[in-house]
Amino acid sequence: MSDRAHDIVLWGATGFTGQRIAAYFARNAPAGLRWGLGGRDRGKLEEVRRGLPGEASRVPIVTHDATSEGSMRELAGSTRVVCTTVGPYGRYGLPLARACAELGTDYCDITGEVPFMRRVIDECHERARATQSRIVHTCGFDSIPSDLGVYLVARHAGRPLSEVRFILTDSRGNISGGTAATMLDLIDQARRDPATRRLLAQAHALDPDPKATPRGPRQRRGPVTWDADLRSFVAPFPMAAVNVRVVHRSNALAGFAYGEGLGYRETMIIKGPLYGLPGAIAATAGMAAFGLAASLGPTRAWVERRLPKPGQGPSEARIARGYFKVTLLGTARGDERPSVAAYIEGGEPGYGETATMLAESALSLAVDPRNPGFEGGVLTPATALGEHLVARLRARGMRLDVGAWPC
Repeated sequence: MSDRAHDIVLWGATGFTGQRIAAYFARNAPAGLRWGLGGRDRGKLEEVRRGLPGEASRVPIVTHDATSEGSMRELAGSTRVVCTTVGPYGRYGLPLARACAELGTDYCDITGEVPFMRRVIDECHERARATQSRIVHTCGFDSIPSDLGVYLVARHAGRPLSEVRFILTDSRGNISGGTAATMLDLIDQARRDPATRRLLAQAHALDPDPKATPRGPRQRRGPVTWDADLRSFVAPFPMAAVNVRVVHRSNALAGFAYGEGLGYRETMIIKGPLYGLPGAIAATAGMAAFGLAASLGPTRAWVERRLPKPGQGPSEARIARGYFKVTLLGTARGDERPSVAAYIEGGEPGYGETATMLAESALSLAVDPRNPGFEGGVLTPATALGEHLVARLRARGMRLDVGAWPC
């Protein structure tokens, strides 16, 4: 594909996250990498380009229509990698994913939309394998800390795991307008469509064959639980709805290298005035109340007014103050307690590190060698990029450590 005009096209460069990634490429793209800005509005793209430093202020611009199959084929055929921030992906992403799979173009995004990902798997996986196109979803805070964290735990353990637990131990972040729009879109889909509700209820919804996946023993847990290893009450982590399914797909694609019947769950510790049991109960109740309010007509408008709109984002000062800290605990098959721990820490998750993670995923697709056995298909960050992405994120200041537990 060296005859293609671009190595990477940043599709959706005029949005809030897109502009941050454009600035990131301007600072960090290797010399000689041919990257460009893409979107539907040339005037807005030129405005973004004028704000970039040095040589980046002259990068190419491409304009296309995200709803047109033909236009998306033109985009995919012009570049080796598409890095896309254009969501909700369920509305705008499928023509581009199809075109990339058909033409052998690598693709990465920051979707958290399980129905969209399932549809791309069903329609594009086999064709992408044939053309060696790597379609890589969830290259942001959804779901790189989860996916790479379990990858590191399993590799360090060196033997099959029965369980991995993800615990968000502390964070300060912001919800993006795009994420808010995606959440509301999914709530609407689930309300209207029984098939979507069934899909969202399956922990293995993204496995190659969800019905054939080996299952571990079913464990019943309440929404608020006591974590004896971290000695804290924990609440459900809302992004588990995406992350759990991505981790299970990684394990299935890797031939269940993490362990057959792996149990994986995600929780969070609530810090602040309501630390402990009151905080865990309040957080759980708050999530349930949000879902209910967003699904009911009389309260939906009230919810929408309090969420950021697509394209909106916080100030740079707020982003600079953000951070996240995650601990993952792995228990080997036959053991009763965890023996391996991974620690993943970074800056503000919703905008800061998500932009870094997506940008580095695109750069890895463009520059790094392919992972043997995962040369094409609808993949995950761990299977498509693995150690290459771990090294890249470490080099950009994120902590991704793994070792024995307790330490």
